[in-house]
Amino acid sequence: MSAFHLHLVSDSTGDTVHAVARACLVQFEGAEAIEHIWSMVRTKSQIERVVHGVSLNPGVVLYTLVNETLRGPLVDGCRKLQVPTIPVLDPVIGALASYLGRQSRGLPGQQHLLDAEYFQRIDAMTFALNHDDGQSVWGLNEADVILVGVSRTSKTPTCIYLANRGIKAANVPVVPGVALPPELFAVTHPLVVALTNDPERLIQVRQNRMSQLRQEESRTDYTDLDAVREEVLHARRIFAEQRWPVIDVTRRSIEETAAAILKLIARRHGVET
Repeated sequence: MSAFHLHLVSDSTGDTVHAVARACLVQFEGAEAIEHIWSMVRTKSQIERVVHGVSLNPGVVLYTLVNETLRGPLVDGCRKLQVPTIPVLDPVIGALASYLGRQSRGLPGQQHLLDAEYFQRIDAMTFALNHDDGQSVWGLNEADVILVGVSRTSKTPTCIYLANRGIKAANVPVVPGVALPPELFAVTHPLVVALTNDPERLIQVRQNRMSQLRQEESRTDYTDLDAVREEVLHARRIFAEQRWPVIDVTRRSIEETAAAILKLIARRHGVET
């Protein structure tokens, strides 16, 4: 495994450059990045500290600085150190500027302004937390989407991910021997999406979860293969009866599951994706 220093420089929180770096690094097997995160860099003195930090640990520099007075000193300083600098946003901003026929404003941190979209995300996050795991069923009809599935089918993290996109997501568990709440069958506004998983994979996830919580396997049916198969089959029968779209999360990441749900929501609103 090859280790190298990776400097992530941002004039805001650093979320964007960090996400881009992670997305790119997975394409290089065996490469281990030692990350140095420089966030909220908005003055020349801060740039000087960044360049000094790079001199102590030379490596690739990714940056999302949009202010030209800050970009120049960073690029010049790194050039003298003979380390590469990569402007992550430049290709996208350049293409947009060309298409729109105007220049960007070059203002830092604009993606984090307290605009309507920001408050929509916060509202959606609050909704997801209040309607997690079958809570507050009286408010299910206010959701944009309701996820239904047996335990450990990634319902909660998927709801949180969707909330970060401004989607009000609730989730209701399918528990053996427990009837689903009647409020779920009475909803008219939300899209109900069923999540399922391969029984063997489901057992692995459940065992790992119990191990993390340091719990004994007191509920044998929870990780018994025959019982889990029947549990999954029972849930699938309900899904088929209700004609809910089903997403198999066995080999999907949270992001992939959320993307599939967003497509279903778009199609419901007549938008082809």
